[in-house]
Amino acid sequence: MSESGPAISNLQADGAEYPPPPAFAAAARINSRGVVTDADADPVAWWEAQAGRLTWDTPWTRALDDDNAPFYRWFTGGTLNVAANCLDRHLPDRGNTVAFHWEGEPGDTLALTYRDLHDRVCRFANALAGLGVARGGRVAIYMGMVPELPIAMLACARLGAAFTVVFGGFSAEALRERMNDFGATVLVTQDEGWRGGKTVPLKANADDALDGAPGVTHSVVAQRTGGDVNWTPGRDLWFHELEAAASPDCPAEPMDAEQMLFVLYTSGSTGKPKGIVHTSGGYLTGAASTHANVFDLRDDDVYWCAADIGWITGHSYIVFGPLANGATSVMYEGAPGHPAQDRLWGIAERYGVTILYLAPTAIRLFMKWGDQEPAGHDLSRIRLLGSVGEPINPEAWEWYREHIGGDAAPIVDTWWQTETGSIMISPLPGLDTLKPGSAGKTLPGIHAEIVGEDGQPVAGGEGGYLLLTHPWPSMLRTLLGDDDRYVSTYWERFPGKYLAGDGCRQDADGDMWLLGRIDDVMNVSGHRLSTIEIESALVDHPAVAEAAVIGRADPVTGEAIAAFVTLRDGFEGDDRIIAELRDHVAMRIGAIAKPKSIVLTPDLPKTRSGKIMRRLLKDVSEQRNLGDVTTLANEEVVSAIADMADAMRGQED
Repeated sequence: MSESGPAISNLQADGAEYPPPPAFAAAARINSRGVVTDADADPVAWWEAQAGRLTWDTPWTRALDDDNAPFYRWFTGGTLNVAANCLDRHLPDRGNTVAFHWEGEPGDTLALTYRDLHDRVCRFANALAGLGVARGGRVAIYMGMVPELPIAMLACARLGAAFTVVFGGFSAEALRERMNDFGATVLVTQDEGWRGGKTVPLKANADDALDGAPGVTHSVVAQRTGGDVNWTPGRDLWFHELEAAASPDCPAEPMDAEQMLFVLYTSGSTGKPKGIVHTSGGYLTGAASTHANVFDLRDDDVYWCAADIGWITGHSYIVFGPLANGATSVMYEGAPGHPAQDRLWGIAERYGVTILYLAPTAIRLFMKWGDQEPAGHDLSRIRLLGSVGEPINPEAWEWYREHIGGDAAPIVDTWWQTETGSIMISPLPGLDTLKPGSAGKTLPGIHAEIVGEDGQPVAGGEGGYLLLTHPWPSMLRTLLGDDDRYVSTYWERFPGKYLAGDGCRQDADGDMWLLGRIDDVMNVSGHRLSTIEIESALVDHPAVAEAAVIGRADPVTGEAIAAFVTLRDGFEGDDRIIAELRDHVAMRIGAIAKPKSIVLTPDLPKTRSGKIMRRLLKDVSEQRNLGDVTTLANEEVVSAIADMADAMRGQED
């Protein structure tokens, strides 16, 4: 690759296109290209208009303060309360509207109206205040998908206390590290959670974590399973007892727009987790705006983001975005295949879901389980589908549209990050022509470009580094306690521009095609190849349910392409299918992309949020000691794949 050439080779051709259904477009929130053109011409004016969706106690005096870039500030001088915007302002007109249809994994249910949620949030805020939590305080939350989780988040926001949610699948060590770095004084957890028919020992893990977290003085425990737990008098307190004893009257005090709302930790493959800092006014503006516009939200929608609140998707598109917009949402506690593989489709039918937002990993899992599972349920109310977490391959996109969307519902394939706070790239479903595998265009008010190694824009259609070139309200403000790392990670390589860390290409229509993390790009005989394109070619084969591709060290080519493939039910894994898959990739993309080895495995190592842990596959391929596997949803599969390593290394082109 020349110094001025593309950062990533573009190998695949574009495919099918789906314009918006006329009836959908006619009623859509945004169906005019002029809206986008105006926003692109003056992004600050666009975001000021979007901030007008919220109720402000004091108007801002300056929308964007860039005097100390890249430490940007938004809506300077403005004050608001995030919890009041999510609850109080809806009470007159939507107080009796359901905010959450909650369903537990064992089948228990709860419908929380906005009035119910307001009452419980006020009570718990007063309970936290009684424990010394006030404006500027810090609370850690370690829970499963139970109603008490958003209640605790909103209670903190009501008081002006910052919170950090630690995903319930994380270990005691991970929880301890995050609580100490954050400076939490109170932990909110639960006795146990349900996952896949088994209990998750949340309080036991929390107790272990608290042994090394001296700054935490109280542990508030929600009762979920009723299982026996150890108890430390004076430190441990029952959530339901505190809530019942507290007053439902808790005024929402105005907070500065730049008041820290939460910190969410992202863990890379090495090094200390990064504490991503999000503030109040800008974050809520971004979450509310994108939730309404990307999902074309209507008053009668029943919206379901089937993610976990422990990740940024759950923060922005289960809690803050939907509640700020007065939406009715579904929230489910457990595993998607328990007690049967049609559990999600039964929930969607039962509550009349109209908007469904899933991860590609989940979609591919449902493909593997078979078309008959969704076919057994009435999903006819679904009018819009969404995808989040990683690029969705065209084959999964088409299956999702046909079998879940009735071959008619538009799909918004969204790209964004913990750091961005809200969606940056996505089709607008009433305006844009959809292309399976493409994330569409940048949203109104978002500016991006794709550059090569030298920082110069690449030629049309070539792959490169994705940069965001203008600040946006929901952007991270810094890394907690580490301004230098914030600058060096995101702003130093291409000064004045945010480095997303993802590869991307842009086609002639301006649509973006994400190519995966730059770290996942392989250098094969001088060609920088995207793992995503090769994975998509593999999944295009009718026998393949899911695939993961990594580059392993090779003395001849620098890196060799190693693929790990899960077959659909009914297909036999043997040498013949391996040879067929290698040839299929060569036919679809070219001989340069032909995997040197393919391992057939019953599953791929995934986090509980559904992301494939390619780092572990690389460790297996290169015979290294495995890193931490405690956060995996299927830890046992790593050993099975490791047992296949000799066979993989014996395969040659």
